[in-house]
Amino acid sequence: MHPLFSDARKLPIYLAAWLLAGACMALLLVLTGLAGWSRALLFALPVALVYGFVAMSAYYVCRAFPYPRRWPAVFAAFVGAPLFSAFTWIAMCQAWNETGRAFGDAGIIAMPPSATTMLFAAGFCLYLLSVLAHDVLIAFDSVQAAAQREAESRVLARDAELQLLRTQINPHFLFNSLNSISALTSIDPKAAREMTIALAQFFRRTLSLSEAEKIPLSEEAGLCENFLAIEKNRFGRKLGSAVRIDDEARSCLLPPMTLQPLVENAIKHGIRHLDDGGAVTVEAIVRDGWLHIAVENPAPPAASPSPGNGLGLRNIRERLAVLYGDRARISWKLADQRFLVEIALPAEREESSSR
Repeated sequence: MHPLFSDARKLPIYLAAWLLAGACMALLLVLTGLAGWSRALLFALPVALVYGFVAMSAYYVCRAFPYPRRWPAVFAAFVGAPLFSAFTWIAMCQAWNETGRAFGDAGIIAMPPSATTMLFAAGFCLYLLSVLAHDVLIAFDSVQAAAQREAESRVLARDAELQLLRTQINPHFLFNSLNSISALTSIDPKAAREMTIALAQFFRRTLSLSEAEKIPLSEEAGLCENFLAIEKNRFGRKLGSAVRIDDEARSCLLPPMTLQPLVENAIKHGIRHLDDGGAVTVEAIVRDGWLHIAVENPAPPAASPSPGNGLGLRNIRERLAVLYGDRARISWKLADQRFLVEIALPAEREESSSR
């Protein structure tokens, strides 16, 4: 289908352009003394409007001879088709002019040979302009289609990368949790059994959430509290926790399994190595349209803020880059034997993200 018929807004503009061309041709007829204004408009406007539909065939000519064009194609598109259409145009003009005889007149306008030549040249040039305009239209549509294909490719690549990162996170967490259960079996079998049940419940809860691209912070915080409960079976009083999330921040969205690897790193690389243990602190607030999350824990003197502390920090950094680009950031630092990870995300909610 011609693109002008597929968009109801373009066709009136196209026809208005041809009516303007008809008005210009009427002016030329008046200036050359071939007709007065009333007859010139009566002659030029209808034939220009009909010729506008004829000129739509230039779209199919351009599609039949796409770029890059060889010389035969160039001749067909820019000479052959305009010549054929110019003869059609002359036939239309003469037929319409002859209708004046039905009213006992010699015709709507005078048609000496010079007028026929002038009209032929006008028909040739108008169709040639139509060919050029349709060339531009096809090129613009091709650029838009290429941009859409590129955007779709980026989305597919992003989804594939996210899926890969998710498959890295879940086995990583399961591996560490099973190590914890294995350590408990020799010192507290009852606690190992309770932790196994808690772990099964945890994974049952995360199965549906892990398929979502983003979840509310309240659900992610619930997962962290569940994870901390599992780890407390192993560490006992050595492990403390404090989860402080503002009410406004609870409904904000973030990628699933974002906080859990941070809490896991805090225990694995910090509290586990301290004789007196310590507390993992999770805080979240919304400020100036941004969701700010902080996870802090005490660290041994030899601790390093390197991202090599497990897959957690690296995966979170990559996932945020894929989902948010440069609109999100994560940073970490070690100071005064405290390890702090801070995340800043756009404060999105389910209502705004669904629009």
